[in-house]
Amino acid sequence: MRRDCVGSVQLNLQVLFSGVDVPEGYKFRDLAIEELQKVSRVYTDMEVKSETYTFSDSLQKDLLKLVGNIPIRYHGHSYNLPILLWLLDSFPFTPPICFLRPTSSMVIREEMIAKFEEEPPLGTRSSAHGDSPNDLLAYVSNLKVNEGVNRPDQEVKVSVIGGGDLGIATVLSIMAKSSVDKLVLIDIPESSTKGGTMDLEIFSLPKVEVSKDLSASAGSKVVVVTANAWSDEQSYLSVVQTNVDMYRGIIPHLAQLSPKAVLLIASQPVDIMTHVAWRQSNLLPTQVIGVGCNLDSERLSHIINISLVANNTGKQAWVIGELSENKVAVWGNMGPGTDQLQALSPVSNSTKPLMDRALEMLKGRGQRSWSVGLSISGITHSIITDQRKIHSVTTLAEGWGGIGSKVFLSLPCILGESGSTRLPGVALGSEDEMKVRESVACQVNLFMQLKM
Repeated sequence: MRRDCVGSVQLNLQVLFSGVDVPEGYKFRDLAIEELQKVSRVYTDMEVKSETYTFSDSLQKDLLKLVGNIPIRYHGHSYNLPILLWLLDSFPFTPPICFLRPTSSMVIREEMIAKFEEEPPLGTRSSAHGDSPNDLLAYVSNLKVNEGVNRPDQEVKVSVIGGGDLGIATVLSIMAKSSVDKLVLIDIPESSTKGGTMDLEIFSLPKVEVSKDLSASAGSKVVVVTANAWSDEQSYLSVVQTNVDMYRGIIPHLAQLSPKAVLLIASQPVDIMTHVAWRQSNLLPTQVIGVGCNLDSERLSHIINISLVANNTGKQAWVIGELSENKVAVWGNMGPGTDQLQALSPVSNSTKPLMDRALEMLKGRGQRSWSVGLSISGITHSIITDQRKIHSVTTLAEGWGGIGSKVFLSLPCILGESGSTRLPGVALGSEDEMKVRESVACQVNLFMQLKM
């Protein structure tokens, strides 16, 4: 920010916050201030406060909160909804925690309940109705994302970092599935997964460039990192630390060369390494994702719809959480007459036997290089074509389902050219909730031992 703008921002901040101090730890402080100023211009009665928020995992943080009324138009009438928004310290790149704030004078009229049963409120209507606020928000978002970035003459370039089996499988899968103008495979010397690039150099595939220089990745739309650096003799902590040290030498450089790219992490452990890549790259959290449970989610839905039910019901199952024994499954509820996912729902008592059987069948499927490569190509295709398709990928989970820590877990996200947009959380059953909490605690503990 220029020096002559600082005083103006500070003055506006004082007016907007009415003496409330912005808590320490807000990563995108200037951008958060800018967004809050926009809110204050539209909703002048919105009040900003700083208070302590307690997450469902008992973690407490000093956060900003917005309190006020939002006017909603419904059937020709205007309704003022009292709301409370808690802004996480990664705002505006993680959604706020939203609550309705009932007042003593609020009542629910019986006739309104009857009307809602006949026709659902705007916030719950499917996109088939064509006038959902979500459609408008998505449309406006697309206008911002697509402005100046979809020129026909712009090169679609993807780079893959790591020349091992997974790197080669990723290159071949992307070339088979996606229409890219250029694909660069970079075999870095620091990686223990290397040596597979010679055959690609010998047979010289069209549009594929093989290099050992990171600068060859400049201007990429997607940068896939498959490299790992470890040996079998190392302990788990030292294995992860070795990968962290390798990332320190490549991730900042990759981010500088392609500042608008989506960084797709496939190194192991993917949840930790995606977190490391986000911190080292200084990119937005929406730009850094991991392959996570995407492959397991695709397999699980296929098993349920083809192997068990014997016909394609269109029911979507998602594997979320940590890529470990603690991963859990949830259902995706599809809107009527549309293929758009409306919400997530936990596994109920009636569907648990089906899900348990499907998960048991899933255990026999390995994470082979070619299968992971196919999964990576699907994610990459959704990004470079701005497909807005939902994948279960590793993303910043702070605020999702009451998680207060900065950890990365697999969650269903909409993927496009600008990166990922996380879907809202879901209330899990006690057993699944315990698995997610255990994953969060383990990640926090491991991260405290790493030297970034």
